[in-house]
Amino acid sequence: MLMPSRSKHRKVRKGIIKGVATRGQTIAFGQYALQAQQNGRISAREIEAARQAMTRYVKRGGKIWIRIFPHTPITRKPQDVKMGSGKGNPEFFAAKVSPGTILFEMQGVTEEMAREAMRLAGHKMSVKTVFLVKEEV
Repeated sequence: MLMPSRSKHRKVRKGIIKGVATRGQTIAFGQYALQAQQNGRISAREIEAARQAMTRYVKRGGKIWIRIFPHTPITRKPQDVKMGSGKGNPEFFAAKVSPGTILFEMQGVTEEMAREAMRLAGHKMSVKTVFLVKEEV
């Protein structure tokens, strides 16, 4: 699973995710892309599950780029613990995503194959997604 090798702070505040993506919203590497339509947090497990689904469907053909990285540690308190007494321990890492962010890119396969692979990957995500094709200029 993806996770930062080092981090400056062990715990971070939640913050709010609002507005549309200003960076990472154009197809940069591949021919086909999966774009987020909602804001939210995508866990490292979701990213890995989507990557495995795409890779298995295209039978390890083509090239896949993962355009997001889970930098943010998400904390949880143990079950049956009373309110107060500080913040919980980090449980997993997540990527904060705004509407318009490109999640995955793909190249080297047919459009039908890429569309189906991205559909399978989109089902693993906790945000709504849409399939994009790069326009040739």
